[in-house]
Amino acid sequence: MLEYSFVGIMLLITFLLGAVLLVASYYIVPKSPYLEKTSAYESGFEPFSSSRSLFLVSFYLVALLFLLFDLEITTLLPFAVIAGYASGAAFFTAFFFFIILTLGFVYELLSYGIEFVGDMTNSN
Repeated sequence: MLEYSFVGIMLLITFLLGAVLLVASYYIVPKSPYLEKTSAYESGFEPFSSSRSLFLVSFYLVALLFLLFDLEITTLLPFAVIAGYASGAAFFTAFFFFIILTLGFVYELLSYGIEFVGDMTNSN
């Protein structure tokens, strides 16, 4: 139990650092809102149409897929560090994980989940 206490200490330091930075950023940031600063455009022109246009879901899909595969690849980093000391079972487990990751990526490519279709702007 004592050998895993550093994990708890790391979590405590992480949460404390996050809280300190959040509170510090609230008090350090200059707060001087005025009409020109909070207006829609600095040039003074009124918008021709609504600034709340539709956004393609494809951008969100690509971002989520990037996060998913990026996080899965980073889980293989610890194995890459200890690969020389790992047993055969650990090697095959990591290999199986990598195969599942590759099959998921191929599935996304074949189902056109990453392909952008159509115009990137919303022209209604």
